[in-house]
Amino acid sequence: MEYRIEQLARTAGVAVDTIRFYQGKGLLDSPRREGRVTWYGQGHVERLKRIKELQQQGFTLTVIQRFLSGELEPSDEALVAAVPRPSAPQTLTLAELAERSGVAEPLLLSLQQAGLLVPIEADADDARYPADDLEAIASGMKLISAGVPIGALMELGKDYAAAVDRTARQAVDLFDRHVRERIQAEGGETEAAERRLLQTFNDLLEASGILVRHHFQRTLLRAAREHIEKKE
Repeated sequence: MEYRIEQLARTAGVAVDTIRFYQGKGLLDSPRREGRVTWYGQGHVERLKRIKELQQQGFTLTVIQRFLSGELEPSDEALVAAVPRPSAPQTLTLAELAERSGVAEPLLLSLQQAGLLVPIEADADDARYPADDLEAIASGMKLISAGVPIGALMELGKDYAAAVDRTARQAVDLFDRHVRERIQAEGGETEAAERRLLQTFNDLLEASGILVRHHFQRTLLRAAREHIEKKE
């Protein structure tokens, strides 16, 4: 069965302009041409439904294209969904975060620009932040109340955020090469591999957090001791 573009749009439940946009992005194959008339097949219908399904799960078009091209495995779906949309018991808008933390919105935006406050969805019009950020903001305010200049604290935070970002990217690369690829190479049922990937990622996420926190605390204490010894 073949469709004109208007028929395809009605069948797949998308706009004609959307179909043309997907074609321009390489997400949808070109139609069959018959003179000046273009015809779309059932494969185009299935592809549009798949794109719509992935969009509803929160995937960006960039990630969707990787799925459709075969660059990402079906077992990656749950893992990729969990990364940009981490589960949180509660999320807050910037205004709610400001109200509950007692910190003005402009200052929170400055913290975000410094990389110290990261919304769950940075590209969203109505960005939302994990409620856990309230604890981090309160900790920062304690340092400021103790006399640490806010400018110096933000500069320190920028340096720390840059170092953490570099380390995190290296850790993700290690997970991808030594864990994800191994699980997928072992084969098996897609759903089982999906569950195993997601569980392993969550386990390693928790373990990495504990490791980094303990290491930073030990390093901070050692630096404080050395600083005191130099003054004696």
